[in-house]
Amino acid sequence: MKLYFPPRGEWAQVAPAEAGMSAAALDGAASCALEHDSTWPYSLYLPDGRYIGTAYVGDKPPHDQPIGVVKPRGGPAGVVIRGGRMVAQWGDIARADTTYSAAKSYVALAAGIAFDEGLIRSLDDRVADYRLDGAFDDSHNSAITWRHLLQQTSEWQGSVWGKPDSVDHNRQAGSHAADNSNKGTLRQLEPPGSRWEYNDVRVNRTALCLTQLFRRSLADVLRECVMDPIGASSGWEWRGYDNARIACDGREVESVSGGGHWGGGLFISAQDHARVALLVARGGNWGGRQLISRRYLAEMTQPAPANAQYGFMWWLNTGRQLFPSVPEDGVFALGGGQHMVWVAPSLDLVAVTRWTDKPHCDALLGKIAAACGRQYAQGDQT
Repeated sequence: MKLYFPPRGEWAQVAPAEAGMSAAALDGAASCALEHDSTWPYSLYLPDGRYIGTAYVGDKPPHDQPIGVVKPRGGPAGVVIRGGRMVAQWGDIARADTTYSAAKSYVALAAGIAFDEGLIRSLDDRVADYRLDGAFDDSHNSAITWRHLLQQTSEWQGSVWGKPDSVDHNRQAGSHAADNSNKGTLRQLEPPGSRWEYNDVRVNRTALCLTQLFRRSLADVLRECVMDPIGASSGWEWRGYDNARIACDGREVESVSGGGHWGGGLFISAQDHARVALLVARGGNWGGRQLISRRYLAEMTQPAPANAQYGFMWWLNTGRQLFPSVPEDGVFALGGGQHMVWVAPSLDLVAVTRWTDKPHCDALLGKIAAACGRQYAQGDQT
């Protein structure tokens, strides 16, 4: 059967039964999402005036204020795609909303474009050898490779846009029970590649490196190489911080951020997220055009030695440790609030959910998997 790719401005819809899914189970998933709205305020500012993006992870002054654009959020929204066709939706799936750290996964896709175009010759090259600037010249940073940056194991030391790497030292991520009480406490750096740490400063350094390679904004690269070819809307935008500008060939170029931790980041709709997820599910190919190589995507979804639940800025469900209620082959772009972009190859499914209270995320995904006839008990590793 010929693969279906949604044209620009359209998306074929099918009844759940036609897609081999349970309508009742999908209704249960939608109800779960709508009933468990995120606890994050719609303004994204707490009653005491603190910005949720920094308060959520316990940032302390002077790094507790946003330095990029912040826009009020929408409500819960989501879409389920099977066989490329839309099977279920809820909320406003056309609203371009902040997506927090799901933007990191788009940094990884931009790196894939750089790799495919030969701007990155080898993922195991030292970044210092590319002579981008002096940020990788010292004895510690000079050992960092592109793979280290993308796996968040670089241990890069320095500052980007006024934020030192130490502001995210000891940061925990990947569990709704993550303890960030020690976040920002300076620690001894380890050799590059040996320690995984969720560090937005280093992600922003990665985005800056890629911007220097392309000599233009990653937003422009993504639009030309991915978003326009897959028929995404014109409503998405990828922003940096207010001070995130570099000079390239006599032009001022914005360097985007890998999330909304300090404002800025990727503003995108659920349906545009779903198009990107479908591209990843289809091995980087869209309607016969290879937009990102299968070789790179295979690297991107390999578990990092220092964290089996992480690839190149995409989360993995290795051992079903991240989300026990869905298959192990799941690949995820995740962002605070909570945003989930789920690629499930064994189910021929992609799903996007926006603004779900984090403790209910696994149950929500489990209901979608159950609609495909796949249910898992705790401890079941089949």
